[in-house]
Amino acid sequence: MAAFEGVDYYALDELLNDEQKLVRDTVREFVTDQILPIINEHQREGTFPEEALPVMGEMGLLGANLEGYGLPGLDNISYGLILQELERGDSGVRSFVSVQGALCMYSIWRFGSEAQKEQWLPAMGSGDVIACFGLTEPDAGSDPGAMRTRAERDGDEWVLNGVKYWITNGNMAQLAIVWAKTEDGIRGFLVPTDSPGFTANKVTGKYSLRASDTAELVLQGCRIPAANMLPDAEGLKGPLTCLNQARYGIAWGAVGAAMACYDEALRYAKNRIAFGRPIAATQLMQELLVECVTEITKAQLMCLRLGQLKEAGTVTPQQISMAKRNNVRMALNTARTCREILGGNGILDDYQSFRHMVNLESVYTYEGTHQIHTLIVGHDITGYSAFGE
Repeated sequence: MAAFEGVDYYALDELLNDEQKLVRDTVREFVTDQILPIINEHQREGTFPEEALPVMGEMGLLGANLEGYGLPGLDNISYGLILQELERGDSGVRSFVSVQGALCMYSIWRFGSEAQKEQWLPAMGSGDVIACFGLTEPDAGSDPGAMRTRAERDGDEWVLNGVKYWITNGNMAQLAIVWAKTEDGIRGFLVPTDSPGFTANKVTGKYSLRASDTAELVLQGCRIPAANMLPDAEGLKGPLTCLNQARYGIAWGAVGAAMACYDEALRYAKNRIAFGRPIAATQLMQELLVECVTEITKAQLMCLRLGQLKEAGTVTPQQISMAKRNNVRMALNTARTCREILGGNGILDDYQSFRHMVNLESVYTYEGTHQIHTLIVGHDITGYSAFGE
């Protein structure tokens, strides 16, 4: 099969600079050569492709848009293109990079002390230290303010008690960023996973994101030094600021998943012969394919403008929510359509579309459900909050 060349119906390459194209093409080659040949095995086994970790660290894919501490400091469009290409491989791979960089590294980079930054960021950027982000709980997902995890000060230590759920990277992590309620409100804590009272349990039975490490974190009298609290994160603004970093990357990543499905379905339709001609020659298939490439193109334009706004420092959380909401729904619909074009073959893991489709069911839900992002944008455009009091 010919190498993947991307989907660019509106010649958006002309709007990228040479560095951005080089970053994208380098990650595209990495995904083609080192992720796609192994992803089906990990999908079947329900394991994360840890063998790719050293290369991702060497390539500077972890915290790629953060500056200082030995990190690449790439512009935000280059960063978005990295996540686009990673999710073309698998949502689980992109999720790993999003959690490591946009949630965990950004938490420390934005809210940590200088000592915390120097201790953790270089090792996290190289992949020598893997981290997870402990916000979601069994009964507190869309409403993180309802969290039950608590942290109490005891002399020179904090003592944490609670349970976090659906935590990406949780079993493989050496560091957890845990958000907990204190007497002074919600605060963030750096919790080494070998701390007494910390346990991670693998979440099993997943149909989706099978190549992603998902855990339950249990903190029972978990003691950490007082210095492990993030000093500049107070209230829900801290974790929500980090979530916006991740949601930005998801908007780009979803485009990569859609591109993978569309490229596969287009190639298939050109080569699949039915009733004496390629199915691509039929009006029915052309309508489906045109709808896919149109929606991908619209999402690409949204990403590019979003990246420009983020680079200028003027992007709003609501604009990020709109992009996450639109692009993930687009990608999920594209994957479903492409699976339809593949016919019965579409359920085989010889093809990508079904794997992307089930993965995107999770992406549709995490980092703010589709409906939550609807309410965020709805509040912004009307001035009325539809969230419960």
